[in-house]
Amino acid sequence: MWNYEKRLQYPVNITRPNAKIAQIIMSQYGGPDGEMGASMRYLSQRFAAPNRICMGVLNDVGTEELAHLEMVSTIVHQLTCDLSPEEIEKSGFLNYYTDHTVGIWPQAAGGIPFNACEFQSSGDALADLFEDLAAEQKAKKTYDNILRVVKDPEVADPLRFLRARELVHFQRFGEALRSVQEQLDAKNFYAYNPSYDAPTSCPPNSR
Repeated sequence: MWNYEKRLQYPVNITRPNAKIAQIIMSQYGGPDGEMGASMRYLSQRFAAPNRICMGVLNDVGTEELAHLEMVSTIVHQLTCDLSPEEIEKSGFLNYYTDHTVGIWPQAAGGIPFNACEFQSSGDALADLFEDLAAEQKAKKTYDNILRVVKDPEVADPLRFLRARELVHFQRFGEALRSVQEQLDAKNFYAYNPSYDAPTSCPPNSR
């Protein structure tokens, strides 16, 4: 169960709409390395976590990614609100507008819709955690790319906050990976699936 606090994790106050920039930032909503995939990835993987440390990290980071999903959607909304039909056409936003008006819909910057096949929940803690580390690094890379072209400080400020959190998440998944590896035979981390073959039971209240 979650308690929803009615405020953004970090403030977003954009006063100048810009549909061109919105189309780029939208990739961090529903793109291949975006916040939607991250939140669904971690909150799904947590159930097969082999220890409390790993489960806690997946639950905490997955929950924070939901907050980041809210932030990115707020950025896109503020960048696209109050656009005139002329501005929509001039900015190249017309194709998106035709299907979604200025509603928020998960897609990559190139227009490819979100697909759950873009992330994995394998039931193997090692496989999942290595994917999670890569996912955080790829998300940071995407924010780096966006920040190279976004010059508006009102937009760049919350994006820098989101980028910084990817670094923290990467470190936390590193800690979770070490906790799993410490339970394995140090001579062969890949001898068995720690979530399935290890002689451990499901943690109590694993939800």
